[in-house]
Amino acid sequence: MALRAILALAAAAAIAAAVPCRAEAPSAPAPQALPRASASISVDGNLEDPGWSGALVLDHFYETSPGDNLPAKVNTTAYLTYDDQYFYVGIKADDPEPSKIRAPYVERDQVIGTDDNLAIFLDTRNDKRSALELRVNPRGIQADGIYDDANGTEDFSPDFFYDTAARLTSSGWQAEFRIPLTTLRYPKTDPQTWGILIWRNYPRDSRYAFHSAPLERGSNCLICHTQELTGITRLPSSHHMVLAPYAAGSNLRHRDDRSSPFSTKSDSNLGADAKWNPTAGSSIDATVEPDFSQVEADVPQVTVNQRFALFYPEKRPFFLEGADLLNSPIQLVYTRTLTDPQWGVRTTGKQGPFSYTVLGGEDHGGGLVVLPGPAFSRFAPQDFRSTVALGRLRRDFGLSFGSFMFTDREISGGGHNRVFGPDAQWRATGTDILTGQYLYSSTEDPTRQPFFAGQSFDSHAATVTWDHQQRRYDLRLRYNDYGEDFRADDGFVPQVGFREGNVGAGWRLYPTGLLNFIRVYGVGDRFYLTGGDDLGHDYFPGIFFLGRHNLNGQVELHVNKVPVRAELQTQKFLTYFLQFDPTRRLPRITLQGRVGDLIDFDNGQVGKGTNVSLAATVRPFVHLTLSPAVTREWLNLDPGDSRLYTALIGRLKAVYVVDSRSFIRAIGQFITTKRDPGLYSFPVPNRDGGFLGSVLYGYRLNWQTVFFLGYGDNGLINESNTFIRTDRSLFLKVSYAWQR
Repeated sequence: MALRAILALAAAAAIAAAVPCRAEAPSAPAPQALPRASASISVDGNLEDPGWSGALVLDHFYETSPGDNLPAKVNTTAYLTYDDQYFYVGIKADDPEPSKIRAPYVERDQVIGTDDNLAIFLDTRNDKRSALELRVNPRGIQADGIYDDANGTEDFSPDFFYDTAARLTSSGWQAEFRIPLTTLRYPKTDPQTWGILIWRNYPRDSRYAFHSAPLERGSNCLICHTQELTGITRLPSSHHMVLAPYAAGSNLRHRDDRSSPFSTKSDSNLGADAKWNPTAGSSIDATVEPDFSQVEADVPQVTVNQRFALFYPEKRPFFLEGADLLNSPIQLVYTRTLTDPQWGVRTTGKQGPFSYTVLGGEDHGGGLVVLPGPAFSRFAPQDFRSTVALGRLRRDFGLSFGSFMFTDREISGGGHNRVFGPDAQWRATGTDILTGQYLYSSTEDPTRQPFFAGQSFDSHAATVTWDHQQRRYDLRLRYNDYGEDFRADDGFVPQVGFREGNVGAGWRLYPTGLLNFIRVYGVGDRFYLTGGDDLGHDYFPGIFFLGRHNLNGQVELHVNKVPVRAELQTQKFLTYFLQFDPTRRLPRITLQGRVGDLIDFDNGQVGKGTNVSLAATVRPFVHLTLSPAVTREWLNLDPGDSRLYTALIGRLKAVYVVDSRSFIRAIGQFITTKRDPGLYSFPVPNRDGGFLGSVLYGYRLNWQTVFFLGYGDNGLINESNTFIRTDRSLFLKVSYAWQR
């Protein structure tokens, strides 16, 4: 099995090698020397401070979307400098019609493409692989994260210490960034060379993107286009420390049904997070009795009639230092599997071409373990203590890299899951990427009937992908091989015991008018059991398009065959997605869903089903944002169009942002499923569901100095369609970050 993966990797490498080679990364503007600040700078959105005199000026911006590296339609001027403590960026964003600037008050990390904003991509290691992404809108509100070129993703989960200020002016708006050098990770060299790319989002009749460097259409990277800043000298060696203790308390009143009295439970927690940077390129994080409370419920997903486990993103701060280092082709690390950690310690850093992260902790259990299979996944309660360790060591070779990853969960009382193996990415040319990973797993389950029987088994997982992108077309080949006993209990691998071959190709068009980008494509996906038996397929043509008012849409027509109760069932269905940003008051509308055949996995038959989701962002005035959303799914069975089930989710989120530090948020979330028990082969309730309501006041001085006060009111819907209030709760959290 491993041999097939290796042969597939070699075949893809041969294809990539046959492509005409362009060894160098795409061109970028000439390097520029970064001068030191000549005087102090106050971060107030005013660019008239004496310290900006003599700063490096970048004023040549390119329209990279929808235009192809055209001169930007409006002027943008950036000023860059630094001193012994901070890196400064000031930006003047001219606008011929300032009244059209979209400048709402929003929560942190909600600075998105519907509104005017500026972003800095800062590659302080100058490896042209990943970068800090720091955003600000015209109200001075921040959004921050990591942009990772290895998989082309923006992750806004990580948070960083930095200051921003912005102001609207008669000629547009302007903003200032003050980034502590202790926030940055840079090598121990003198002088230093960093990379920077500045992006301006300009939503008007179209969503325009202006960048401080040209971006080639068909390029397979973004951070590789950063402009180099040279001559950065005499930087501190860090030794920065942050200690953030917290206190949290809750009062919960609960009952199981309407006739039962409420019981009251109060709980309090004390804990702390600590971060120490022994050098500017490394960090050590520790946590004791960490607070991993969620102050916002996960956006709901339809859970009825699902084959595999659903994925929810990580939001907890301790896991987010160097988060890009834990990304891999096979999701070996999914930190939400640590459900109740009592302590944790982590070290992350980079030394020359080597990057590393290692994390260890103790998990007191709770939640569920995913038990994957070839046709569906099951769950088992994780009602045991365990110690967890995971890590990765990566070696860069230019824009390519090789790495080794491992995870280990040792279960108290016996049992383990250990997974390890190499992965690599080779950027053969500016248009070709070859990515592969091989993992070996060793599992010994605890002896806990009926879910675990103390069995031991070993297996493997392998994947290889070749991506080829050109201005006018793109190609992708992928091969997966997952052994039937492969398990990654610290990751998210819901399907095993299969082999998959996938091929996709697309043709790209760049029209003018209502649409400015069209991609027509086709995908073929074949699955086999590891023993060779047919496991189904998914064949589909599709079209994706972009246009005015940030219009983007996608339509696919699927011919899909999947296993159901040891038989292959075929379903034909259409999926669709449509989104656009009409006005400042109605900045976003989204419609998506599917229609056609839908398999009833519970009873092993094919019916006609529909899923439709409608969501919007409504902004009555700049301080208030309303986000209504509704999802409805149903499945009809022949004969007589009998309705098997109808699932409905309704959600309304309202956020009133007072200023860049404080907000009030209210969420109401309703979920219900109605079934016809006579159409099921096993007992089911004719109706179930629930309501979740919450109100939260939050104050954030920075991302670790916070005050939260919240109230929750939840309930269930029983079979007689009666609402039963089951939970009332109060929540309080105070955290303060000391820095030295």
